Amino acid sequence: MKKSDLLSMSLNSLWRRKTRTVLTILGVVIGTASIIIMLSLGIAMDKGFKDQLQQMGSLNIIEVHSEFYGPSMSGDNSQKKLLDVEAVNSFSQLKGVTAVMPQKSAYMRVVSGKMVGDISIIGINPQHLEAFDFKVQEGRLLLPSDKEAILFGNQIPFQFHNSRLRDPWAYRGDAPPQVDLLGDRLILTADMEYGQRNRSNTDSNYKPPKAYKAKGIGILEMSNGETDYNAYMNLAVLEKIIAENERSNRESRPQPGAGQQSQYDVIKVKVTDINQVVPVLDQIKAMGYQTFSLTDMLESMKKTSRTLQAILGGIGAISLLVAAIGITNTMVMSIYERTREIGVIKVLGAEMADIRRLFLIEAALIGFGGGVIGLLFSYLISWILNTAGARFMADMGSPSAISVIPPLLGISAVAFATLVGIVAGYSPARRAMNLSALDAIRSE
Repeated sequence: MKKSDLLSMSLNSLWRRKTRTVLTILGVVIGTASIIIMLSLGIAMDKGFKDQLQQMGSLNIIEVHSEFYGPSMSGDNSQKKLLDVEAVNSFSQLKGVTAVMPQKSAYMRVVSGKMVGDISIIGINPQHLEAFDFKVQEGRLLLPSDKEAILFGNQIPFQFHNSRLRDPWAYRGDAPPQVDLLGDRLILTADMEYGQRNRSNTDSNYKPPKAYKAKGIGILEMSNGETDYNAYMNLAVLEKIIAENERSNRESRPQPGAGQQSQYDVIKVKVTDINQVVPVLDQIKAMGYQTFSLTDMLESMKKTSRTLQAILGGIGAISLLVAAIGITNTMVMSIYERTREIGVIKVLGAEMADIRRLFLIEAALIGFGGGVIGLLFSYLISWILNTAGARFMADMGSPSAISVIPPLLGISAVAFATLVGIVAGYSPARRAMNLSALDAIRSE
């Protein structure tokens, strides 16, 4: 028999018993929709985790720290891994790494007229700013040729106060203090009492750290991360300032193991693809360094999400299993009602395989039809959930949807429903194929 004839006969058979067919398809619709909606909740949760972490920073950036933050218990620091130029070169040669940016920090005072701000100054390499997603709201980014130029985080203006007032923070409120970081002449110093009328150190021999002229060249966009609360300048310039302050500070003493201190406080590594972050992390850890990446948190969240998806998917699969039993029951009843028809077809010369295909096509059509309608129904339910829950999610501080149905999930669900139909109809199809033609014709 031709395939078109088999398809036509299958459709006619389903249409003649349309009430039973509709009820059977309804079971598949409910089962398919249950699986899709349950899995979509887990996918949305996974996406929500990722969105929340991306607000904290880039998932493609790895922070590298030295193996120990201080001397070991035995006083032996011989195994300490240093963050130096050699480490930077080693990280740059790793596969998948696009940029490496060492950082050194110093807590210093920035003075703008009567306003002072105690700010964490981070020394960086200007040529890698764009690679690490630095974007300016005003002004420009740092250039390698900049000397005492400072790039400010978005929230830095709120850290300024007038130290000469009785209440230095009297301005506090929604508006930042009246300080023009890009237009005013700035002073940068490690003297945290600069600009104050009274000093805590009254020693006449005390020489405060040197004050440096500086200029603001840009203010970064809001990132909701650490960059909002830091200021940045050329690494080489900051290292020079730190070295000069250390030489002028009479109270500093060489510490044991000072020759083995890291040149940098942290090294940030930018990876091309998020899928390469974990392999790069493993390689850096194998070198003996401590690492931190938001992907560490993401992997933990994904495990939780996968577990939840498995549970929800299992609950939905039960509904589809019940639908499969309904398909089997429908096909068995169809055989009993069409026994004489099967016998006639066999007598007319139909092959055994054609009989089996006939019933498998009917079962597949039930599964496919139920899967497609179930998918459409799932999109409707997902839209209702996202519309009704949009305000609730906004109140929770998460803009993510409650339900997300990616195209692959929809296609897979329809294919799975069709496969379930075929599997459920296989046993009845074999039973129809094995019926005796003469017995089938004689049956009432």
